Amino acid sequence: MRLPPYEDFPTISGDKISLRQIQISDMHDLIEISFYDAVKAKTLRQATEMQTKIHKDYLDGNSIHWGIADNLTNKIVGTCGYYRGLEKGEGELGCVLLPQYRGQGFMTSAILLAIDFGLNIIGLKRIWAITSQKNVKAIELLERLSFIKTRVLDDNEIEYELKRCRRES
Repeated sequence: MRLPPYEDFPTISGDKISLRQIQISDMHDLIEISFYDAVKAKTLRQATEMQTKIHKDYLDGNSIHWGIADNLTNKIVGTCGYYRGLEKGEGELGCVLLPQYRGQGFMTSAILLAIDFGLNIIGLKRIWAITSQKNVKAIELLERLSFIKTRVLDDNEIEYELKRCRRES
């Protein structure tokens, strides 16, 4: 397994998007989708403080958090990363997209790049995601990308696991 941090922060490029490190200059665009420990940022200062905590988690080897950059503009349209479980060879995949970019294939591209990195660079044996039972679009996306529902959690959340990582019992 190759856990973070890395000598150089990894940038992963696809046809439509790239996963890259978030810069201070990106923060204005990310206020509305900045979260840390399920708390949403309300100001630029809070979003920047959250990004500092997220980067510290990366430096501590506990996560990796990318900005989803549109290759045409290099503008950050969302975020994606692994946020828990790396030390056990597992990764909770989490992603969020700015509303004006939804339904355009950005998230599909981001998740596919993140899965490839998780399996082939980090060496994860299990990848999972948690979403609200009400988030129909996220559920459809996860199922389309070969995630299967593994359990219903408290607070109306569902856990999905990438099928090709799932051990058959």
